[in-house]
Amino acid sequence: MDLTDWAERFELLGDPTRLGLLAHMHHVGPGVATVSDLAEAAGITRNAASQALRILRDKGWVRSARDADDGRVVRYSLADDTVHRILHLMGARHH
Repeated sequence: MDLTDWAERFELLGDPTRLGLLAHMHHVGPGVATVSDLAEAAGITRNAASQALRILRDKGWVRSARDADDGRVVRYSLADDTVHRILHLMGARHH
């Protein structure tokens, strides 16, 4: 068990904004949520959502992809299976 890795995970999950973004992505499913969707769900600005998403992407917890129909739109998904399992343990459910 890598204690440093787990401590970092808990630190990231301890932020209500990041946790809210992860929970919303989990709820709506892969490749659905946009920055605007996530910001609205978390009750924050698009800028704050973008900053939090950047951290989560850098840690490999979230992935982003351009929308196939509208290349200007970026959609976000959970990318880390451990985070997915943790959200389930916390009671999060899929749509």
